[in-house]
Amino acid sequence: MPSRLMVVGLGNPGPAYAPTRHNVGRRCVEALARRLGLSWERTLSTASLARGHLPAGEVVLVRPKTFMNDSGRAAAQALHHLGVDPRRELLVVCDDMDLPLGRLRLRLKGSSGGHKGLQSIIMALGTEEFPRLRIGIGRPPPGVSPTDYVLSPFSPEEEERASEAVDQAAAGVLLALEEGWEKAMTRLNAPNPSPAEAVQEER
Repeated sequence: MPSRLMVVGLGNPGPAYAPTRHNVGRRCVEALARRLGLSWERTLSTASLARGHLPAGEVVLVRPKTFMNDSGRAAAQALHHLGVDPRRELLVVCDDMDLPLGRLRLRLKGSSGGHKGLQSIIMALGTEEFPRLRIGIGRPPPGVSPTDYVLSPFSPEEEERASEAVDQAAAGVLLALEEGWEKAMTRLNAPNPSPAEAVQEER
């Protein structure tokens, strides 16, 4: 299991993008910062960092200041700044249209699957071998382009499930740090993991 974990939450910066489907990865690291009582520092030109030390190890949350298709520049700068090994100590959290709304999928490596943020990171790092946690946002309805869909906000009914999934993802990040990748994959990749199943809420 990693003794240090750098978590990059993908999304677009600025309040206009905050409620959109594309920003659930960013929402995950923001939820983690609130849960752990961490503050955001303006350490890097391309990203804000929030750092904390837990009994299981160090966690570094990365919130890129770059737009989604330039995520690789922020991830690479943070990796270089912190001396992180992407194969063991990096976790990228992002949205995924190919997963039903609210489903989670943790993998230790793989292709971008067409996700521009992941593709940017793969290009910048020169490898696909880094863990990624995808949060399902579902497919666009007929007649709606993928671009318009990911940049649109959730409906009130969808937002309830999306918020639950973000909390589950945040709990899963802590589980990976505390108990390792295999345990986290078993819990998060289940069809309907609840926050209580993903990790114990009260510490």
